[in-house]
Amino acid sequence: MNKKEGKEIVEILRETYPDATCSLDFKTPFQLVVAVMLSAQCTDERVNKTTPELFDRCKNIEDFANIDIEELEKIIHPCGFYKNKAKNIKKCAKQVLEEFNGKVPKTMEELLTLAGVGRKSANVILLEVFGIAQGIAVDTHAKRISNLMGLSKKKEPEKIEQDLLNIFRKEDLKDINHLLVWHGRNTCIARNPKCDTCTVKKYCKNYKKLKKCVDKN
Repeated sequence: MNKKEGKEIVEILRETYPDATCSLDFKTPFQLVVAVMLSAQCTDERVNKTTPELFDRCKNIEDFANIDIEELEKIIHPCGFYKNKAKNIKKCAKQVLEEFNGKVPKTMEELLTLAGVGRKSANVILLEVFGIAQGIAVDTHAKRISNLMGLSKKKEPEKIEQDLLNIFRKEDLKDINHLLVWHGRNTCIARNPKCDTCTVKKYCKNYKKLKKCVDKN
């Protein structure tokens, strides 16, 4: 896959999903940090049902740092892995207060020092909070689509991201994050992909393979 094809894929996906935006609800930078943490192994829909109570209880970063761990666990329980997530949320809040003067940092290097924040989360935070599109958040959707379409043969998110950065233009990075998520949720669905109605199927290695098998039979 080359940059010309990457540009065409982005243009088609923009037309297919004109409303593609971040699906997580948040009003402050740290709220997004928390929402992204909760979204691990959990749907954005479930996270958005959980965060209103959490954000009402914790109105600022100090509240997140000081909330009783058991109370926090109870609130975020529906999002799964609640014990580890609660621990990371509290630790992350303390880090932001003590090491960054209460402000969410805006560099990849600094974000990666925060508890519960990996490269995927950092890419989301940089894009949605600061408008910085320097990478691609490789979640389950981006990973699946990349492997199926032949954008990357890698399995590790960091390596997939590097392959994608070689295909998609820098000016398209702000959109490709959202577009891959929306495509994964609406068309390239894990259990039952809608290949026949896929608008970028002509670029898809898996679709060509399936079509070849059908034509053979």
